[in-house]
Amino acid sequence: MQLSCTTFVVMANFRKTKSLQTILHAFDDSGVALSGVALIKKFHSKMNKTTVYRILDRLEKEDLLHSFTDLNGLRWYAKSPGSKIENNSAHHSHFQCNDCGISKCLQIPLEIPSVPNHRIDSASLILVGQCENCLS
Repeated sequence: MQLSCTTFVVMANFRKTKSLQTILHAFDDSGVALSGVALIKKFHSKMNKTTVYRILDRLEKEDLLHSFTDLNGLRWYAKSPGSKIENNSAHHSHFQCNDCGISKCLQIPLEIPSVPNHRIDSASLILVGQCENCLS
């Protein structure tokens, strides 16, 4: 069952501030990953960049969002696949479009190989090309 970010807030025991609700609704409505820079531009009249990044950090710590870095070093945030309880740190790939710049999670699970004498804590794969909108 896929729950919305706003449902997770109740589960994570967040204080429901107007800024938090604004950011959560952006992710609920988006369907793709959002960068901190894009959120700051979008909500510059409602909150400052410190507030945006503080909310993003807290949501990521609570496992409601996850982040990844694109090829240009820009950090993107996306809804985590399931609640903190359901999420087993599922590894998945991300896609970045060369033309329109959209970044999104791909629901293609990755199997991370084991490396002798090493502990793998995280992995990242970004596939780069053209999205379905730019191809048409």
